[in-house]
Amino acid sequence: MSQTVEIRFKGTRKAYFLWAGEERLRTGEAVIVEVERGRDLGRVTAVDSVAEKKCGGGCNGCAVGGDTAAEPEPLKQVIARATPEEIKTHEEVRRSEEDARRKVVQRVRAHDLVMKVSDTEWQWDRNKLTIYFTAEKRVDFRALVRDLASTFRTRIELRQIGVRDEAARLSGVGRCGREYCCSSWLKELSPVNLGLAKDQHLSLNPTQISGGCGRLLCCLKYEHEFYVAARKRFPKEGKTIRTAVGAEKVIAVDIFRERVFLRSEDQGTRIIPLVQLKDEVERLGEVLVTAEYRARVAAEAAEAASNGGVAEAVEEPNGNEEPNGNGEARPERRRRRRGRGSGGMPQPE
Repeated sequence: MSQTVEIRFKGTRKAYFLWAGEERLRTGEAVIVEVERGRDLGRVTAVDSVAEKKCGGGCNGCAVGGDTAAEPEPLKQVIARATPEEIKTHEEVRRSEEDARRKVVQRVRAHDLVMKVSDTEWQWDRNKLTIYFTAEKRVDFRALVRDLASTFRTRIELRQIGVRDEAARLSGVGRCGREYCCSSWLKELSPVNLGLAKDQHLSLNPTQISGGCGRLLCCLKYEHEFYVAARKRFPKEGKTIRTAVGAEKVIAVDIFRERVFLRSEDQGTRIIPLVQLKDEVERLGEVLVTAEYRARVAAEAAEAASNGGVAEAVEEPNGNEEPNGNGEARPERRRRRRGRGSGGMPQPE
């Protein structure tokens, strides 16, 4: 039975192949694989069900990826395990890539092209040279390709990549003192936006939240779900709630110490534990409205509607209160939609 394997090459490049040998491949082994124009050498990083799951979740263009309208393309084959001589040849090819990069840079300058050559990669059999570059705008490199083809006497492929992919290929040391995540263990780059930093109340100074590539740090996404889930237990910042002191405005929350920062016009600013704040609000016969509370109420209303019940008007005294003319908090009333009866028609008022 054929074995599906994931093969990684230089940088973050990977592909999936089939192995038909009797002795099954294991992770870490060097193998020779069939590629579009010749042969290449890579190392096995995933096998069997793990490789099938990763391959099937990433595309739909082959037999492993799933059913498609067009005829699926079969995976290429792993030819054989690499011998010590083949591995030695591979290492020699890798050592010659820096010299090739310098020659490419010289030709780019000669053609006066605005592009940065990041890396070069020889195919194991030297039938193809892939050149990775970054550029802010579109580059017409047709003349450059012809020049490089005559220089190296092989097939030339120029591939434009982003700055994050460039950092993953070249590697480096981050502000944490460790190797870049994208070039060590983080093989799939996920989108990172400024909203992640805002949700965590981080400084929006670009120098503080940017990595070596100049883009937002990948690690901003690691703890984002925790911050979002933790803040649902707290009242929203900027809201006015009624407590034992009176009408107070939530100016900040501390999710790690479970504290809420409140401010009132008469009493000034105070810091109170979240548990104590809930007790004060409940002693007044009200409920501390949070995102968690709203989600629970919405779930109960949806369940009541699905059962044919009628949801009554719900008073939310703490969610959007504004002080009235007497300095007291005025609760905002919201009317929820009525449920439908068994016949599917709205119930009469």
